[in-house]
Amino acid sequence: MARENNGSMVAWFVGGAGLGAVVTLLLAPESGEKIRQRLAGQAESGGKSLLESGQEFISRGRELFERGREIAEDAAELFDKTRRLAEKKIDERI
Repeated sequence: MARENNGSMVAWFVGGAGLGAVVTLLLAPESGEKIRQRLAGQAESGGKSLLESGQEFISRGRELFERGREIAEDAAELFDKTRRLAEKKIDERI
């Protein structure tokens, strides 16, 4: 669920940035050259921000994967111990 929210947040961010760029172009009193330079700087800043966010998501995903793997290994060990204990009890009764 958190993954869906993060994707939605990124989509809203990108959509908002695009809408902001269009409004800026339509209402700006500056020359086209200045606007293009400013937009290029903002796009670069936004791109860096998205890259950093993506790297954070990847890092968090790796952490969660490792945690899940550890939990699965612990569960497998517990299952194996329980199976051996059950087999031992069955052998004792037979």
